[in-house]
Amino acid sequence: MGRPFEARPARREPLSVLTKRAALVTPGDVIGYEGEWRTVKEATTARGRMGGLAVVVTWEEGGSARFPAGDELLLGEPDSA
Repeated sequence: MGRPFEARPARREPLSVLTKRAALVTPGDVIGYEGEWRTVKEATTARGRMGGLAVVVTWEEGGSARFPAGDELLLGEPDSA
């Protein structure tokens, strides 16, 4: 058994794709969501169910989605949508 305070290796490999935290999403960003590329029309903040910060994203393609502010979202190229 190792010492409790020694450095531990990362649990997963870093992603090789471009991501952005939900709190940093801006209009015009292209996000992979539910198997499709969608363009962000507007991003606003709200309270999450447990009181944490959430981001509500409205899509150019219609509809919206809510993400915890710390979630990593998959970014695409502007012409992906």
